[in-house]
Amino acid sequence: MSITPEEKTRLIKEYGTKDGDTGSPEVQVAIMTSRISTLTEHFKTHKKDNHGRRGLLKMVAHRRKLLDYLKANDEPRYRDLIKRLGIRR
Repeated sequence: MSITPEEKTRLIKEYGTKDGDTGSPEVQVAIMTSRISTLTEHFKTHKKDNHGRRGLLKMVAHRRKLLDYLKANDEPRYRDLIKRLGIRR
């Protein structure tokens, strides 16, 4: 239920601000969004996986905190990121 290393590398290149950037909020949110969408597909077939669902909810809450941080510090970057990722807010 994790993303592949190739997918993670692609997200880092696409959303990173510099080469090898893994700590910026944009990269972290992009990776989490990919993992969240993968888990959402998993739960369509495994409806009773409540332990995994708890992890999903924790991930969504952590992504929300990162997005709130980005919005508070740099709103244009926040708006650009949610538009690029297709996250509704």
